[in-house]
Amino acid sequence: MSNLANPPFIPENAPFSIEQRAWLNGFLAGMFSGQDAEAAPVETKPITILWGSQTGNSEGLARQTSKALGAKGFAPTVYDMGEYDTAKLKDEERLLIITSTYGDGEPPDNAVALHGFLGNGEAPKLDGVLYSVLALGDTNYPDFCKCGIEFDERLAALGATRLTPRVDCDVDYEEPFSGWLAAVEEAAGASSSSSDEEEAPSSEPEYGKKNPFPAKILVNRNLNAEGSAKETRHVEISLAGSGLSYEPGDAVAIVPENDAAYVADLLKAAGLEADAASVEELRLRFDVTNLTLKNLKAYAALTGSEELAKLADDREAFKAYAEGRQFIDLLLEHPYAFADVEELTGLLSPLAPRLYSISSSPKAHPDEVHVTVGVVRYDAHGRARKGVCSNFLAEHDGESPARIYFHPTKSFRLPENPDVPVIMVGPGTGIAPFRAFLEERAATGASGKNWLFFGDQHEASDFLYEEELRGFLESGVLTKLDTAFSRDQERKVYVQDRMVERGKELYDWLEEGGSFYVCGDASRMAKDVDAALHRIVAEEGGMSADQAVSYVDGLKKQKRYLRDVY
Repeated sequence: MSNLANPPFIPENAPFSIEQRAWLNGFLAGMFSGQDAEAAPVETKPITILWGSQTGNSEGLARQTSKALGAKGFAPTVYDMGEYDTAKLKDEERLLIITSTYGDGEPPDNAVALHGFLGNGEAPKLDGVLYSVLALGDTNYPDFCKCGIEFDERLAALGATRLTPRVDCDVDYEEPFSGWLAAVEEAAGASSSSSDEEEAPSSEPEYGKKNPFPAKILVNRNLNAEGSAKETRHVEISLAGSGLSYEPGDAVAIVPENDAAYVADLLKAAGLEADAASVEELRLRFDVTNLTLKNLKAYAALTGSEELAKLADDREAFKAYAEGRQFIDLLLEHPYAFADVEELTGLLSPLAPRLYSISSSPKAHPDEVHVTVGVVRYDAHGRARKGVCSNFLAEHDGESPARIYFHPTKSFRLPENPDVPVIMVGPGTGIAPFRAFLEERAATGASGKNWLFFGDQHEASDFLYEEELRGFLESGVLTKLDTAFSRDQERKVYVQDRMVERGKELYDWLEEGGSFYVCGDASRMAKDVDAALHRIVAEEGGMSADQAVSYVDGLKKQKRYLRDVY
């Protein structure tokens, strides 16, 4: 910057009011006062942040990390893992990995390529690279933080050096994230903050994750007809007075309440009195149902049980034991007399909100949000089991509020161009975001074609939103509707089978620039749909298996193959 004896001023003929000109002159004078024209620029330290995310949490934390490090003398660069050039990897000085895990311990969609590259023997030696991993997960699943663990192990095996130890975060990740970030800053040699200015007031809405909105449930009805083996609830929730907003593709977080009868049984199994205060505390604050490796280890240490300690050290044995069991089973099968409720709650995690794909467009339903919830009930090991949040909603009488907030999912969005064709695969409750998509396309007058593949068990009892979908067909909003009711014929038929049957036309839609969406079960359906898509591309595009993989990978990179799977 050139040496200026006097600060620049806004001339009187500039297109500003007297007040605006005075403010700008004061601001510029402050900027230039005492400036040393020959001062050397502050040296910044490069640091690369890679995020892998299915729902957006890791991306959000990567952005927070970048902002924090940018104020501490670093020059951060943030990359979506799916868009990162792996040729740069060996030249990185400092590397941060922030990634979630989903399904059966799998990497998020945008992390698959980098995860595979690090483990396929083609990655270079990474001597000299300093790194740290923040892993997001959910202790309700046996493969807790598996993807982050594997990134950590593979980077170390390639010769990279840990800047700080990996931190594994449960669903309540704010505190461990803050600790990890502070450790990274210290280890990497962060400078003092470059600004002494007070932070600007938060622009966050009044209601959010830290302060869920107490919403009124307006409608709560069963979508399944008589004779169905399922119960699927359509729930309409009022947003009046919340100031909250959402987009189709987002998720809504619902803070559930535990079943009071189960809580009373748990207290009895713990040898404690089921008084009103204890029941209320456990009902509203703690995860009392899920049996996790974390609370198994804690219980083994508390009881001194060698049998449980051995089980806790064998991940596969624990997975087999935990199948169909809940935390209460651990207490019933390995009794221990707790001293008080505090000793019991010391083993438990906080009661976490549940995320549901939103099944409405705000343009079609102002001041409302809708969800489509499969109610979980089953018998196992001699006890009736109930899903916590699905039964909280199914049994809700509408009188008391349900606490909610929104979870934006930036990657699962309709195309910006309304002319783009859209193919949607959503069996069962996977229909949820696609009901929202169709409502949005109708409300905005989007001209792009829309094709839905829907499946369930029986057409007569399980055709969710049938009347609405028929209406979309009649109006022309829905161009094609293909259904697969698996148990209406001897040979089971699924959505992936219908895809293959319509393979040529589906491929033509992709060639026209169409976007392909999948919502639903990650462990089975989504994998079968993915395999069907690869088969269609190979057969209809005249490609080899490797060429089909490259084609589908291209769809992902272009944000034209998007999944909301769980």
